[in-house]
Amino acid sequence: QVQLIESGGGLVQAGGSLRLVCVGSGRTFSGYTMGWFRQAPGKEREFVAAITWSGYWTSYADSVKGRFTISGDNAKKTAFLQMNSLKPEDTAVYYCAADSLGRTSTHLNDYDFWGQGTQVTVSS
Repeated sequence: QVQLIESGGGLVQAGGSLRLVCVGSGRTFSGYTMGWFRQAPGKEREFVAAITWSGYWTSYADSVKGRFTISGDNAKKTAFLQMNSLKPEDTAVYYCAADSLGRTSTHLNDYDFWGQGTQVTVSS
C-alpha cells in the first residue's frame, strides 16, 4: 500500500512563496511519476505539475509556468513543489499523486495514489 502525505501549505500574501512537500511510504517509488494537482472551491481538480522519478520529464500547467518548480528526491521518496510569485487565484487544496506506471501524463485519472491534500491560501 502506498501512502502520500503532503505538507507545507498555509496562508501567504500575494507575491509570496511556499514549498509543498510530499513524502511517500509503503513501497519503492522507482519508475513512478509524481504529480501535483489542485482543487479550488466549486471547481474541478486540475493538473499543476508532474515529474518522472528519473527527472527526465517535467510538465507544468500554463497558469503556473515560470512560477512553480517541481522536483524530487528519489532516496527519500519525496516530491516538492516550489511555488513563487503566488497569486490569489492559486488558492486551492493541493494534492500530491503518484502514477505507478510511470507515464508522462497530466491526466488525474492516470494517477492511482493520492495524498489527503494541503490547503494553500493566497491573500490579495
